[in-house]
Amino acid sequence: MRLTIAGGGGFRVPLVYRALSAGPFAGLVRELVLYDVDPARLAAIEAVLASLALQGPPGSGPQVRAVSSLPEALDGADMAFAAIRPGGTAGRTADERIALDLGLLGQETTGPGGISYALRSIPPMLRLAEEMRSRCPEAWLLNFTNPAGMVTEALVPALGSRVIGICDSASGLVHRAARAAGVALPEGTLDGVGYYGLNHLGWLYRLEAAGRDALPGLLADPAALAEFEEGRLFPPGLLAGLGCLPNEYLFYYYDTARAVAGMRAAEQTRGESIARQQAELYPRLAAAGPDAFALWDAARLSREEGYLAEARTSGERRDETDLAGGGYERVALAAMRALSGGGAADLILNTRNTVNTAADAAPEAGAAGSAAQAVPAVPGLPADAVVEVPCKVTPDGAAPVPQDRPGPAQLELMRRVKDVERLVVEAATTGRRESALAAFARHPLVGSDVLAGKLLAGYEAAFPELGRLWRRGQ
Repeated sequence: MRLTIAGGGGFRVPLVYRALSAGPFAGLVRELVLYDVDPARLAAIEAVLASLALQGPPGSGPQVRAVSSLPEALDGADMAFAAIRPGGTAGRTADERIALDLGLLGQETTGPGGISYALRSIPPMLRLAEEMRSRCPEAWLLNFTNPAGMVTEALVPALGSRVIGICDSASGLVHRAARAAGVALPEGTLDGVGYYGLNHLGWLYRLEAAGRDALPGLLADPAALAEFEEGRLFPPGLLAGLGCLPNEYLFYYYDTARAVAGMRAAEQTRGESIARQQAELYPRLAAAGPDAFALWDAARLSREEGYLAEARTSGERRDETDLAGGGYERVALAAMRALSGGGAADLILNTRNTVNTAADAAPEAGAAGSAAQAVPAVPGLPADAVVEVPCKVTPDGAAPVPQDRPGPAQLELMRRVKDVERLVVEAATTGRRESALAAFARHPLVGSDVLAGKLLAGYEAAFPELGRLWRRGQ
């Protein structure tokens, strides 16, 4: 199999290569094609992969080829991963700072920053989709480009069910909760697991073992909750009232003031920290020779330990349990293996909210037609919306497993955020500035026409491509 990664100079690419070189995914890919618009980043990641290859038996990893031409990268691809970041880490920093300067949440995927990020990400991702339809029409696209749910929803009209959104936060929550509750959850199965939501906005509401739901007992056990990050993140009273475990990103909704205060008190935002790290790291990686992987791995651990720092008390550090859960590369490779005929897999993925997806493989059959008549996997949300739920993955695609109807408060929040996502997709695909303005105003972490106008003006000043997008829509 030939796998192409768009965004091949990305920091996490070595995780994919490592998983393809040893363990259950070894031998799955014969050629790994890396495509990136930044040749310096691409050279640095090539150096890391070459260093990593020295640690295993000769030929244990896939052959690596780096290219700067997207058509060349996609020609003959069987599978494509996309993890692009238009604007780079400087763009992420602007996404965060412009919101924080207005007293709003400054986070790259949630709230105003996520809207700005999506407005920049969707147009180039649509160009990637069109190139795939021309160069490799039978290939699947596994999308990591954030905000993953929004970007995936924008791509469905072009690729139908051949695009699937990947995120590891939901599966990480499930596996950490199962471990704390003493529930055996073999890799590749989600029997007894109930989870519904949107990307970075979901809840684990059932965790069965031998016909018994272990989740109520876990929620009532402070010692067990203290064993993993999400259990510590939310107050016991909140969890008892919800009767479920929220995805870690719901911290930004349930304790917004604390999150904003923590971000504003920090010396630098998460984006500024990563930008500083990578500006120093990437040139060193390119010149490190056999030591490149060790250098990269040390940076990876430092980066992961700083994740969600605004949610932790002073001195609290993430441990191996917090970092466990599979990783996004394992979710993606498990999906890829199942799609290519290596056996069905149960995974939490971002896909269209319709139980009968088999008829939607062709884009012409998909975006509005059959999905509009389908039974939704998450009752209360549109059947053609992209949601994040457990799926059965086979060569026919990712088929969502029906879930319970969310509680009223959860459903209201999901509906409101989904409205925002659809306004963003509309703005990014049609160039309607009014839709972008409405998205900012409608978001529950903004909720103000005045602030929406200030946000959009700030992001337009930082990102000239938004002005060009609006001009195309006129």
